[in-house]
Amino acid sequence: MKKTALIIAIIISVFIIVMASLVRFDMPVETLKATYAPPPSRFLNLNGLTVHYRDEGRGFPVVLIHGTSSSLHTWDSWTKELTKRYRVIRMDIPAFGLTGPTNERDYSPEAYVQFLDGFLRALNIEKFHLAGNSLGGLIAWNYALAHPKKVEKLVLIDAAGYPFRTMPFIFRLTKIRLFGFLGKYITPRFLITKNLREVYGDDAKITDELIDRYYHLTLREGNRQAFIDRVYAHRDSAEDAERIKKIATPTLILWGKEDTWIPLEYGHMFKRDIAHSTLIVYDGVGHIPMEEIPEKTVKDVMEFFTKK
Repeated sequence: MKKTALIIAIIISVFIIVMASLVRFDMPVETLKATYAPPPSRFLNLNGLTVHYRDEGRGFPVVLIHGTSSSLHTWDSWTKELTKRYRVIRMDIPAFGLTGPTNERDYSPEAYVQFLDGFLRALNIEKFHLAGNSLGGLIAWNYALAHPKKVEKLVLIDAAGYPFRTMPFIFRLTKIRLFGFLGKYITPRFLITKNLREVYGDDAKITDELIDRYYHLTLREGNRQAFIDRVYAHRDSAEDAERIKKIATPTLILWGKEDTWIPLEYGHMFKRDIAHSTLIVYDGVGHIPMEEIPEKTVKDVMEFFTKK
């Protein structure tokens, strides 16, 4: 009996030590700014939220919206090319990057559309091309429906919008209350690496610098709780998806053939449901084509923008 109790005590002690070794504290925004917000980064106070954004180039505006747990940096390579002809605006959307959580903790599509409209009004941007990846794609097509006269052309990149048959593992894990709670404190770097390997088609393109960026911005104070809130705000509604058929904006759909988070079949569903749309599929590419193969994807997008 004493031996059994001793073994249990040892197991519990080892478990506590292991868990303690995986605890990661929040990183202050000011610490992260030095690395992730050099010029041309700017900050805009909007309804109590300090929004991290970049506004570069001249010409007709192009607005870029990143996906879950990402940041405006995912568009770095695109921006270098697009700014040769366009004014490019990108931001860390609420819950992510240096912008971080909102006081309301509302991360519904409606709240994101309202945020985006307020942000663009503050910059006096009235008409523009709009592109979004994953969650950013969900926001983009919802915005195009809410404000059709403002969006000249729409680009959806591995976009969300239809009910998931199987949610990504990290989402399913977070929906388990215990793991969701632990996720606010236990965020090992290898978990970020695992997620990146899931969203990239070619693991060889995943650098230490890339992992560090995603990891550090995940640890931005408040972002882990915001991610949990965002997961619980996710709606899987066929009724919402029906609204996609009402999109009248000319739309380019880009999809990585190896996307395991939102598989290619969803890209074909967007193509089926949006009347004025074109689908381009990239072999060997995962969930974030604009980051994995920026040269090819931005070329296709610029051709779409200039096409009459």
